Amino acid sequence: MQGENHGCPVTPVCDFDRPAPDFMLPATDGKTYSLNDIAGENGTLIMFICNHCPFVLAVIDKIIRDAKDLQPLGIGVAAICSNDPVAYPDDNFDNMRKMAEERGFPFPYLHDEDQSAATRYGAVCTPDFFGFNRDLGLQYRGRLDATRMNAQASDLPRELFEAMKQVAETGRGPAEQIPSIGCSIKWKA
Repeated sequence: MQGENHGCPVTPVCDFDRPAPDFMLPATDGKTYSLNDIAGENGTLIMFICNHCPFVLAVIDKIIRDAKDLQPLGIGVAAICSNDPVAYPDDNFDNMRKMAEERGFPFPYLHDEDQSAATRYGAVCTPDFFGFNRDLGLQYRGRLDATRMNAQASDLPRELFEAMKQVAETGRGPAEQIPSIGCSIKWKA
């Protein structure tokens, strides 16, 4: 499966219990958030996404669904866009705000303009999912599901949701995880 990436970056395997890096980032809702503002009672999901990536666009409705379904389980959720907004204007703050409003994001959409959060987290692609337990130790670094870029793939196992549900209930993520695949983070020159 990892050999099928067609040149797209694949996330590394989960480094279990690695501490969640803190951040202080502006969001499309006009507020500024830290990790503690996002953290949930039973865990936290930090997602690196962007506006233009076909991998993200193929699963954005599922991301929204899973976030809505995880929040009642005590999982705090936020998305971060770290792409270079000059080279990729679709990912600038105004377009982030527009996407969050149009899609009705049920989570803060944060702008990592200096790319420091992506660097500290070790994010490599969009989408890139980091699932932490209540102690903010990493427990999931896998994919959302097997959609890839096929937005019509609807009856797939909900890998991210099930993993984070397990984290909420037990504090531990699944031992077997399939890496996420997507477009590379668009780093500044």
